[in-house]
Amino acid sequence: MSKLPSITVFFWIMKICATTLGETAGDLLSMTLNVGYAASSVILVGIFFATLIAQLWSKRYNPFLYWTVILSTSTAGTTMSDYMDRTLGLGYTTGATILLTILLAILVFWRLSVGSLSVSNVKTPKVELLYWTAILFSNTLGTALGDFLSDTSGLGFAGGALLIASLLALVLAAHYFTRISGVVLFWVAFVLTRPFGATLGDVLTKAHDRGGLDFGTIGSSIVLISILGVCILFTTLRQRRPAVAVAANDERLSATPPKRTRL
Repeated sequence: MSKLPSITVFFWIMKICATTLGETAGDLLSMTLNVGYAASSVILVGIFFATLIAQLWSKRYNPFLYWTVILSTSTAGTTMSDYMDRTLGLGYTTGATILLTILLAILVFWRLSVGSLSVSNVKTPKVELLYWTAILFSNTLGTALGDFLSDTSGLGFAGGALLIASLLALVLAAHYFTRISGVVLFWVAFVLTRPFGATLGDVLTKAHDRGGLDFGTIGSSIVLISILGVCILFTTLRQRRPAVAVAANDERLSATPPKRTRL
């Protein structure tokens, strides 16, 4: 049984909300609360492992648990990337290159050992562990790419967000108008939504003189977690409705006495 959600438009909306929230929440812990990148990374990686164990232990898809793990990978990825790029002094370009190499190695190993990178095949503990490892490093890579676009490239926060949004639009067009593998497009979109969330998070939190909207890490995080929570609740109720209707119909049929046939 798959423990992953259906890939619909709501999936991508929630993914962007979760990754943007990961950026604002990670910055809230490391910078606003002044915990620091190293200590924040230790704390958030610990939370990631705790939520991952719960997800691996679960026997079926639990939307709140699934998106909690996504959020924990995003927040941990934010502080891990910042620790590499800023505290260790690797810089955004070097940090992004290292993380991209690690992510590609994970995907290659996954492809060679399993035979497919399709998320529809994530039904065993081994494949699920590979899935979450890839997500953790893709979200960490996305933070480095987002920071590179916002700072090093000179595009600024809004410019970086606009560029990634344009690339995501091209991926969407390729899905509908080309024969490019859906699996390839999924992972490209999955990786791109993280730097989009990183740049969008910076747009929301940074001061006006730096090109942001100055909502702050606390205000932005509250808004984003509210949107994510509403989307999770909506999709959960939407998925349960058909199951309830089927159960009610089965109960009605079982209560109906069989018709007698005259001889």
